[in-house]
Amino acid sequence: MLDLKQRKQKNQHQPHGSDEPQESIGDNGETGQKSPPEEELNNNKPYVVRHSDVWGRYLIASRNLKAGEVIIQVEPLAVGPWAESDPVCLGCHRTFEVGAKTVRCPTCNWRICSPTCTGLTTHHSRLECIPLKEHGVAKLLETCSSATQIKLAYEAILALRCLLLKRTAPDRYEKLLEMDAMNERRQQITSLWKRNQEAIVQRIRDEWKFEEFSEAEVHTVCGIIEVNAFQIGPTEVHARALYPEAFYIMHDCTPNTTHTDQPGSHELTVRPTRDLKAGEPLTLSYSYTLQGTLKRRQHLCDSKFFWCQCPRCEDPTEFGTHCSTLKCAKCPKGLVLSSNPLDQDAPWKCKNCPHTIPAQSVTQLLNGLYKELESIGGNNVELFENFLLKYEPILHKNHYLFLSAKHSLCELYGKAPNYLMHELTLDQINRKEYLCRDLLTLADSYEPGLSRLRGQLMYELQAPIMVKSRYLFETQSITLSQLKQTLKEVARLLRQSAEILGFEPPGSADHEMAVAARNALREMGG
Repeated sequence: MLDLKQRKQKNQHQPHGSDEPQESIGDNGETGQKSPPEEELNNNKPYVVRHSDVWGRYLIASRNLKAGEVIIQVEPLAVGPWAESDPVCLGCHRTFEVGAKTVRCPTCNWRICSPTCTGLTTHHSRLECIPLKEHGVAKLLETCSSATQIKLAYEAILALRCLLLKRTAPDRYEKLLEMDAMNERRQQITSLWKRNQEAIVQRIRDEWKFEEFSEAEVHTVCGIIEVNAFQIGPTEVHARALYPEAFYIMHDCTPNTTHTDQPGSHELTVRPTRDLKAGEPLTLSYSYTLQGTLKRRQHLCDSKFFWCQCPRCEDPTEFGTHCSTLKCAKCPKGLVLSSNPLDQDAPWKCKNCPHTIPAQSVTQLLNGLYKELESIGGNNVELFENFLLKYEPILHKNHYLFLSAKHSLCELYGKAPNYLMHELTLDQINRKEYLCRDLLTLADSYEPGLSRLRGQLMYELQAPIMVKSRYLFETQSITLSQLKQTLKEVARLLRQSAEILGFEPPGSADHEMAVAARNALREMGG
């Protein structure tokens, strides 16, 4: 199923409304943090750092940029396990297979995947390893009373790595402090601040005895991680990282950049997904673009501490896609939308009759449907189709819960047991084609250009078109001329998919899809 949670985590200040930014330079008001001088326009970098009271710090294009060109390429300042991560190798951050032999670092005794792990010198260096040994942290880990405490201990590793930069690499620590920790906002969230105090601050200072770092410093680093970290790596890697420069990229629910990270080094590369004009802000999405406004905004508030007010969130129809729209239960053709999408508590009203639904009722409905959708087994084509049929009277056809089910079906038709491409009926082939085209149209609205989602959908779409056209030609249902015309569309989809997914790191599933697309093109003579 298409994950309804974001994959890459990142946040910097987001624009509040459409006011033009008032550029200024100054301290950002966060404890212990720096605010660097504004970078002037130059020919060396394709972006410029700007600052405004409305937008905060952000990046704009310093010149016209082409879709796909590299605009940022940086090594991480620090890499470490996820929040509440299962035990992982402190070198490569890969999870351990069940029953795998336990191997420990000979110096600090923390568990690793192998003595030859390539990540040991990069991430679990002697600069970190020796302090862990000196403080006996591994022994403390062995005495953890629960799985939760073990997970919190792994979570604390990234905060410790950031703090140790103060001692081992002061210049990198200074770069780290340029990032916004949003301490004032986070301190107002009592449960979060208390949780960090007990799980991270006290663990590092009191339990692990790194008393050289003040409570304020540790809390600030916690905030920097929560606000600015990118989730990185393939599925088996449970890691997040902090990057210079890239943290300035601001949020928008219709982003104009995409980013990848290289295996091992985790070098981050940022590219525009479409052509950008000089002066345009660079944006990425800190939420999942195929979620509805209510869900996206709540996620951003809970995890990134701001309420999004981007143009998409401001529009009740989400650019005419109706990703959040419900069907009216009181009139046959009515559509129910939020009366004010920038207010989570605003009532939802039918556009065709007086029917109104309280926001709380909408939230309860969507939470219930989400749980039902999540309960469907990953390969169960019939249950996904039944979900679409069951709630067709309630949800708009483009509702984000339907989009999740449809995306799953796009992948399952042709890959799931008993639904392989050669096993599909003509109706099922048509169904896969319809679903792919439907989602691709929406992806063009939410993630236009060279986005990963569009590349994946194009690759899925070419398969049913190819299979169906050959079948129709063999049964003399279409002419040779019609077949050639259809194959031109297949070649176009393969070419664009290969271009987009070719940016993905070698070894990733998306990169393998790009390779398959290029091979298919070659076989077609394209």
